Amino acid sequence: MTAPDKEKMYPIAHHKKLCFLKNIIKNPNIIVGDYTYYDDFENVENFEKNVKYHFDFIGDKLIIGKFCMIASDVKFIMNGGNHLTESISSYPFAIFGEDWKNAMDNKKYPNKGNTIIENDVWIGHNVTIMPGIKIGNGSIIASNSTITKNIEPYSIVGGNPAKLIKKRFSEENIKLLKEIQWWNWDIEKITKNVSLLTSNDFDKLKKLI
Repeated sequence: MTAPDKEKMYPIAHHKKLCFLKNIIKNPNIIVGDYTYYDDFENVENFEKNVKYHFDFIGDKLIIGKFCMIASDVKFIMNGGNHLTESISSYPFAIFGEDWKNAMDNKKYPNKGNTIIENDVWIGHNVTIMPGIKIGNGSIIASNSTITKNIEPYSIVGGNPAKLIKKRFSEENIKLLKEIQWWNWDIEKITKNVSLLTSNDFDKLKKLI
């Protein structure tokens, strides 16, 4: 059995608006797993342009797992966009130099850490994800949502700010999916079981444990 080539930039013949994302990324602080794809209305090179305020000197990472589906115009706001929030003013005086250059001495801008998208996550068109967010395995993010809080695995969320719409499966089946972590199977096993993975036959899935 033959799986698609994960090293191909454009896995669909004669279609260059969808790519296996890891093959176009140039920024070492963006880490993407195998088979995650990005689909763009115009040009897949837009992906890195939509990772906003991602400054090397801050060092935060955008980490995306395997088999994720990312639609056009998804935007990731990174920690470089943060300002002081508990000070009298949130204005970034120090960046303009002159006699303002020492305004941030002994102070730090807020840093919420890495942004982490786990595995098998579907992110719809024009979603915005705020800094330091973790989106759990198997989640679905509705188009035009703004993600301001961590998302539990196998949740469907939507809105601005996004709220839980429902869980995709029962707690029992979510527990099963957490245990088997199908995205970590070898590709031959995944290829053999793609019909099962596109079904809702959890009883048959249990037999593979």
